[in-house]
Amino acid sequence: MADIAGERPDPDALLKTLDDAERQAVRGKLRVYFGSSAGVGKTYAMLAAARAQAAQGTDVLAGIVETHGRRETATLLDGLPVLPLKDVAYRGHTLKEFDLDGALLRRPALVLVDELAHSNAPGSRHAKRWQDIQELLAAGIDVWTTLNVQHLDSLNEAVGSITGVRVWETVPDDVFDAADEVILVDLSADELLRRLKEGKVYLPEQARHAARNFFRKGNLIALRELALRRTAEHVDDDVQAYRRDRAIEPVWRTREAIVACIGSDADAEYVIRSAHRMSQQLDCDLHVVTIDTPRAAPPAAAEVDRLQHGLALADALGARTETLAGGDMVDAVVRYVRRHNITKAIVGRTRAGGWQRLRLSLTALLTAIMSPGWLWRRHSFADMLAAGCPEIDIIRLGAPPVPAPAPPGRDPFTLGRRPSGDERGARPLAGYAWALCYCAVATALSALAFPTLHQTNIVMLFLLAVAAVALRHGRGPAALASVVSVGLFDFFFVQPLSSFAVSDVQYLLTFGVLLGVGLLIGQLTAGLRLQAQASVKREADARSLYEFARELSSALLPEQIVALAGSFVHATFGARCSLYILGLDDRLKLASPANGDTPAPESALAQWVYDHGQPAGAGTATLSNSALLYLPLKAPMRTRGVLVLDAPRRSLYTNPDTRRQVEAYATLIAIALERLHYVEVAQQAVVSMESEKLRNSLLAAVSHDLRTPLTSLVGMTDTLMRQQHKLPDGVQDTVRAMRDQAQRMHALVVNLLDMARLQSRDAPLRMEWQSIEELVGAALAAMREPLAGHRIEIAPLSSLPLVECDGVLIERVLCNLLENAGKYTPAGSTLRIHAFVHETEAHEAEMRVAVADNGPGVAPGAERRIFEKFTRGERESATPGVGLGLAVCEAIVAAHHGRIWVEHAPGQASGAQFVFSLPLGAPPQIQPETA
Repeated sequence: MADIAGERPDPDALLKTLDDAERQAVRGKLRVYFGSSAGVGKTYAMLAAARAQAAQGTDVLAGIVETHGRRETATLLDGLPVLPLKDVAYRGHTLKEFDLDGALLRRPALVLVDELAHSNAPGSRHAKRWQDIQELLAAGIDVWTTLNVQHLDSLNEAVGSITGVRVWETVPDDVFDAADEVILVDLSADELLRRLKEGKVYLPEQARHAARNFFRKGNLIALRELALRRTAEHVDDDVQAYRRDRAIEPVWRTREAIVACIGSDADAEYVIRSAHRMSQQLDCDLHVVTIDTPRAAPPAAAEVDRLQHGLALADALGARTETLAGGDMVDAVVRYVRRHNITKAIVGRTRAGGWQRLRLSLTALLTAIMSPGWLWRRHSFADMLAAGCPEIDIIRLGAPPVPAPAPPGRDPFTLGRRPSGDERGARPLAGYAWALCYCAVATALSALAFPTLHQTNIVMLFLLAVAAVALRHGRGPAALASVVSVGLFDFFFVQPLSSFAVSDVQYLLTFGVLLGVGLLIGQLTAGLRLQAQASVKREADARSLYEFARELSSALLPEQIVALAGSFVHATFGARCSLYILGLDDRLKLASPANGDTPAPESALAQWVYDHGQPAGAGTATLSNSALLYLPLKAPMRTRGVLVLDAPRRSLYTNPDTRRQVEAYATLIAIALERLHYVEVAQQAVVSMESEKLRNSLLAAVSHDLRTPLTSLVGMTDTLMRQQHKLPDGVQDTVRAMRDQAQRMHALVVNLLDMARLQSRDAPLRMEWQSIEELVGAALAAMREPLAGHRIEIAPLSSLPLVECDGVLIERVLCNLLENAGKYTPAGSTLRIHAFVHETEAHEAEMRVAVADNGPGVAPGAERRIFEKFTRGERESATPGVGLGLAVCEAIVAAHHGRIWVEHAPGQASGAQFVFSLPLGAPPQIQPETA
């Protein structure tokens, strides 16, 4: 019956499953057509399946489907109802986006929403298309969508390192993992390249560019492997969820997984290394577990060190480690194996001599008799595990090459069990003495009641004494009390009295039952006592963590966090602590000085812990001779500092339970520090925004007031310049200098006004289709005089397409770039202007315009700094200016959704080339003039 009860599902798990099922019943289903890259046929497969679904009577709606000009894909849309796209106005543009409200109002049974990773236009309700899909699913509408592997958030960096192309539109892995169905649309690299050449993936010009960059055979093979692996992981998650929903306990051998079972034996590291080699050969996950069974006394320091070194080695090798709790070691491992669908278990084997083997056999037999289910258990943990979980493979390793004697009183087959105080060499005698006293009291009470009480009732008094001994003094004294009780009962209350002789053979059965029941009661009572103590300790630990987290949540200053950490750590562990906190300059600072009676922390060691994100010092494998333990404060975003502990007892560093609680404290401190950091960042951002707003308002006001007198001054100097033949020679030079300075000041005021206007975003852009050739010509005409001493080379621009922009502002960008090039190059130097069409990583076309010179260039490291307001390339330069022209250029280009940057001038030993890009839309069709 015990085994049958043990197989019953957990009631809490069943309730959670029912709640999840109720939520899923009202939520729509998500199907993702997943592929390795564009062109494998995801949209085609989705539309083909949608047509089949519509033929069966399902209400299918094509919300948004991107055909990318592929005729075969567009044909599949015929006959399907298509949802009109929504117009989104943005800075003078009208963008087409998926109409979420229209889909919710229409409420079809199934809606097709292509390109899960798409970013919506600014002004939409959600920033990302996957957020639109979440709202559709919450409304009970099924959704089918498509996704490429490079758009998964966790694989984005890996794909970028393989292909050299970084994709900026990503989808959180949680969205992909939560999909009800993932259908892999696969195509070999050769077949995909053939489709690319045939023009079935991109248009011819785009296809040639893609073949030279992203669509290389090696890239496609690697992406295909990533897609296959990610799909397999999702299918494995589905298998696990199905097993949990159906309460299926037997292991399904869908994929290999290994668990290494270790204890505090000398062969723990040998078992871990052997299991790691096997997991590498099978390319599967590795788990390492140990059992924390109830024990009557603290474990020996040597055993704890061995176990800690083994778990640290497993962590270093990338294994998943876990300490299982429970009195039945086999049952705990079986439940872990079935929960994680593990197919192979690896256990060690400790060498033993002849006498030791005999002792271990007797110990195993005694333990089996006292344990539930002893009828089917054997003397080997491997045999017991095989009997408890027959569907997995049990691999029993040979003894390690260099044998080490087991600790005295250690039972090697007891997985992870620490010997109690009465099992190690130094046994406390007080408990055994009290056991004899209890037996004496039970004998005295029985003698007073004998022969009034029958012998059966007298046996109950002895059993009561055994239970009392087990409850107060543990297993060993209870076992002694059981044996002594049998002897006293035989000597004083069984005929012939005062003799160990037995007149009736039936009393032998009574003795055997009394001994067995006494041992069993002692075992169970002592186990319950230890489990109750462990539960009380765990409840106290949980309450301490809760109180610490509650206090940290109200901390508003780092000093408060330091004070709370010091008080709680000292109250919980009896240890003193110091904190190194990361400042805004990304440097560690000692936030709490060490006390006078504790060693001073080492800053170099704290820096190493912060840089590597690993603990060091006492109880670790790094500088273990240190008297202090250094723990990194790891927050969700980054490491926020280092916690330094000085404990009066070394068990704080080595005990697994205490070490885990200390690390939990460190995590809470790190999260609190990160919360304060982002609060401070937000406050600084608000102050910076208000300061920038005030400065822009001041600049706009001052510039506007200066513009009118400057315009008059420029006009008057121009009038004087036209009549310079009437002026003396000295006055002519003065007028010319006045005119140059007035024009320079006028240009500065215009830049200030433009910057204020752009940053305030009050005036909308006047977007019109412009010719780059005409804009370059207008800029050169305006800069004729400043560039009079330079030679200008212009590449052919007449064949370039039109670009939609604000012509006045883009002309200002060109003027500022030309003026900047003229200032920082000597007279007679050559300035080059050229433009070309470029395809971005997202396969979108843009216009790039470049202005190159052969001047001194830009200093390394200043490529981005020179675009800041009031920043110049050469701070000690005598060239006039305030460093505002490039900042204005960047603001104008950013308002057009473009970019601007500086690079080394190509084909020259020196010089700089400024490049800005503008997105290319679809220009209007120009009707030919009629004759």
